[in-house]
Amino acid sequence: MEFDPDSTAVVVVDMQNGFCKPDGALYAPGSEAAIEPVASLVDRAHDAGVRVVFTRDVHPPEQFDENHYYDEFERWGEHVLEDSWEAELVEELTVGEHDHVVEKHTYDAFHETELDGWLSARGIDDLLVCGTLANVCVLHTAGSAGLRDYRPVLVEDCIGAIEDGHKEYALEHADWLFGEVVQRSEIAFAD
Repeated sequence: MEFDPDSTAVVVVDMQNGFCKPDGALYAPGSEAAIEPVASLVDRAHDAGVRVVFTRDVHPPEQFDENHYYDEFERWGEHVLEDSWEAELVEELTVGEHDHVVEKHTYDAFHETELDGWLSARGIDDLLVCGTLANVCVLHTAGSAGLRDYRPVLVEDCIGAIEDGHKEYALEHADWLFGEVVQRSEIAFAD
């Protein structure tokens, strides 16, 4: 599957210490296992001149204090608090000079962020989505991209999950409803 570097972006979802490292509050071995494949895809994108977007899930300590229902701390416990080691991207990923980092506060990287404007201002149509967690932020971000008329392509071997079943569900759901699923080896960037 060939992608045009001028109209494609790699979206790396939440590859942060809090999810990918054993000392993280929401560590999942599947997230740690995704680090090397994601880093490889990012390096290939950089070499081809493809734009890369990194999302960071970041929560101010008081974010959910006044909420009626939506409270990630109640569901997951405190995690990736702003200005913490947990909120930082894993050191194995190289953020290039022309890459973009999006700080988000929900599962969806488009919700109340500048991501849509940044992508559309650069003529991006196709999104290669990778990162973690498959059935949470990856799925919600990719679904939101599809609703905004981007082509979300989930890179199966570059996606982490808590359990294999979660990943299988997310990929089947995405493929059935709003996107496509590929392996990293199937991706080529046009010259």
